[in-house]
Amino acid sequence: MAEAGKQDGLTYADAGVDIDAGNAMVEKIKPMVRSTRRPGADGEIGGFGGLFDLKAAGFTDPVLVAANDGVGTKLKVAIETGKHETVGIDLVAMCVNDLVVQGAEPLFFLDYFATGKLDPDQGAAIVSGIAEGCRQAGCALIGGETAEMPGMYAKGDYDLAGFAVGAAERGTLLPHGDMAEGDIVLGLASSGLHSNGYSLVRRIVERSGLSYSAPVPFGEGITLADAVMTPTRIYVKSLLKTIRETGAIKGLAHITGGGFPENIPRVLPKTLAAEIDLGQMPVTELFAWLAKEGGVAPEEMLRTFNCGIGMIVVVAEDKAAQVIQSLTEADEIVVPLGRLRARSSDGAGVIYKGKLGL
Repeated sequence: MAEAGKQDGLTYADAGVDIDAGNAMVEKIKPMVRSTRRPGADGEIGGFGGLFDLKAAGFTDPVLVAANDGVGTKLKVAIETGKHETVGIDLVAMCVNDLVVQGAEPLFFLDYFATGKLDPDQGAAIVSGIAEGCRQAGCALIGGETAEMPGMYAKGDYDLAGFAVGAAERGTLLPHGDMAEGDIVLGLASSGLHSNGYSLVRRIVERSGLSYSAPVPFGEGITLADAVMTPTRIYVKSLLKTIRETGAIKGLAHITGGGFPENIPRVLPKTLAAEIDLGQMPVTELFAWLAKEGGVAPEEMLRTFNCGIGMIVVVAEDKAAQVIQSLTEADEIVVPLGRLRARSSDGAGVIYKGKLGL
């Protein structure tokens, strides 16, 4: 019995942090982490830091490339729909796709998962997606952080961040400095919305009056949740294969936040612009529905969403057929989009022609 005038002693669990739940989650995810092992990474999680052996991975004179990102408000849809198994793929994709556009092979990945109240089963479902993304990218999940922070997040809310490191042999990084007027611009089809523009998506869905569990207003057999939660495509293995087989890729651009006008110019010389034929864009019914339901102008669609193209590839005209064949053999859908043109001193880095098929 507590002494008069004194309160009972508190524990960390009383304050809302359950160390036992954290330990239970670690045990659940250990097999998932093991499934991502690759040369250079053979350790178990649980240490103070993850280890990676560059020599064992086969590198001689490597330059390291690092990237970090999150999933954004796509997580709000995951929370509302209870679909937690694929957002980890999104998390990995947003990081490793940014590595491969620089010609780097993703080597290892770390995640940060923060929530108000830890549910070990939910956490394990999220990490299962992270492990799947790592397997698709060929990188090892070598560590991470799970933070239970009561008072920081509303009930059921969580956030994810990811950190990836890759490497390329010195002198092989992209983009190359030999881009020239007349080079061909190719697009690789996206798997859907990927992980950008979800604040607008959520507003459009709210305006439509549809629930995420409702059938899509286009096509058959899937719900709106299925359509908008399709995980981001990971282009790593197909692009590394083509880079190594052909040596012909001059530049790559990952189409993420900011869409075409923000991402393509990042890899072009200031003297060149990409001329894109919008009529060639493989706009899906989902993008068309979002544009119509939200009254979103084509220009706004192109700077908010990928509109069907998740990756841009720049290649010399005489190498285009070889690159297209290599990427197609790696199960990519390749779309010829246009060419590089001279850019005026005050001109945009992307020039459009034709009409977006909305």
